Amino acid sequence: MSAFAIAHLRPTAPHPDIAVYLDRIQPTLDPFGGRFRVHNAQVEVREGEWPGFVVVIEFPDIDEARAWYDSPAYQEILPLRTRHIEGDCVLVPGVGADYDVSETAAARRAAAA
Repeated sequence: MSAFAIAHLRPTAPHPDIAVYLDRIQPTLDPFGGRFRVHNAQVEVREGEWPGFVVVIEFPDIDEARAWYDSPAYQEILPLRTRHIEGDCVLVPGVGADYDVSETAAARRAAAA
C-alpha cells in the first residue's frame, strides 16, 4: 500500500541553498521508490487557511517512506531546506484500492454510541 510524505511549506525569501536541495533530493528518493506527485503547488483553499504550498511524495509503503526520511543521504541535505523554509512534514500510509469509507463511518457510529 502506498505511503506519502506530505509537506506544507510557507513562503520565504529565495536562498541559494534551496536550489542545491532541489538539485540533490531526487537521488535520495530513488533508492526508496519515491516519486513526486505534487511539488511546489499553490493550493486552492476551500476551507480555513493554508499559507504556502504543498509537496506530496509517494512511496511504495510506509517503511520505504520512513527509510528515505531517516536515510543519511536525505538527512545530509535536509538542513538546506529547513534553515530557509518554515514548514511541516508528515509521513502517512495510504489506503488500499478496496478501502470502503462506509466501514469507517460504521466504526465511528459504534464508538459514539
